[in-house]
Amino acid sequence: MVVQIGRKEGDGLPDTATGAALMCFASGVDEAEAVRETVAILKQADTAPLDVTGYGTLADREAEGQTIDAEERALMQRALDENAVIVAQMTPFYD
Repeated sequence: MVVQIGRKEGDGLPDTATGAALMCFASGVDEAEAVRETVAILKQADTAPLDVTGYGTLADREAEGQTIDAEERALMQRALDENAVIVAQMTPFYD
C-alpha cells in the first residue's frame, strides 16, 4: 500500500519536505485490517497519515494478472512472517 503523510513535529522528514509517500507492506487477515494496522503504527511513530491506497493481497493481485517480482514477494512474506508493517520506501514531497 502507499500511505501519504503530512507534516508533524518529530516525524523525521527532511526539514523542507511538505509530506511524503510511504510504500508499506503489512500483514492482516484482509486488506482493511492491514490498512488499519499500518495507520495505527504510523501514528505511533509520530507521523500524520492522510491517505492510504491499497493494492490488494498477493492473491488479489495474482488473480488480476499482475506481475509481482521476487523482491516484492519477499517483503510481503517478511511482513507476514514478522506480523509487521514494513516501510520499504519513503519519497518526500517538496513545494
